[in-house]
Amino acid sequence: MKVLMINGSPHASGNTSIALNEMAKVFAQEGVETKIVQVGNKAVRGCVACRKCAELGKCIFNDIVNETAPFFAEADGVVIGTPVYFASANGTTISFLDRLFFSTPFDKTMKVGASVVVARRAGTTATFDELNKYFTIRNMPVVSSQYWNNVFGLVPGEAEQDTEGLQTMRTLARNMTFLMKSIALGKEKFGLPETEPWTPTHFIR
Repeated sequence: MKVLMINGSPHASGNTSIALNEMAKVFAQEGVETKIVQVGNKAVRGCVACRKCAELGKCIFNDIVNETAPFFAEADGVVIGTPVYFASANGTTISFLDRLFFSTPFDKTMKVGASVVVARRAGTTATFDELNKYFTIRNMPVVSSQYWNNVFGLVPGEAEQDTEGLQTMRTLARNMTFLMKSIALGKEKFGLPETEPWTPTHFIR
């Protein structure tokens, strides 16, 4: 089992890192390999809708998005972690995810997704919903925990004091491991769900 973990914080050792590392410790105990990609401190431009990725099989902008794509292809699960800025994910994280999910040509069906959000106080649930939309448009099951996947903290290291939040991260990692293993067994016995050809319906003719 492999999990790609995306750190959308500009602070590589900040509170988002604490949340993700709490999960990574559980993954290690469960025999799951993890790859943490630091995104939030990179210069990542947004998608420009050029659609060159359909021809190239990758994004036309050759940066951290294309570097991460092979890990995404191999992963059984993806964890997206971000701090909350104005009740939303870090803008760099959104630019990265827009391009990563749109430009990668491989089937993402039944890869497992989990979102982790970190804030001083509020905006966590709005950001949580925002991130989960990347999974639910790509046939990816979303993992839940004992509470919304939130950890609280302002200054670096403060998240260590959120004992409930860290417990939520550990529970999330265990649930994610169980779901990935269950899906692997299901694929082995039953295969993937049947798919239909896409039927795009546009409302302006």
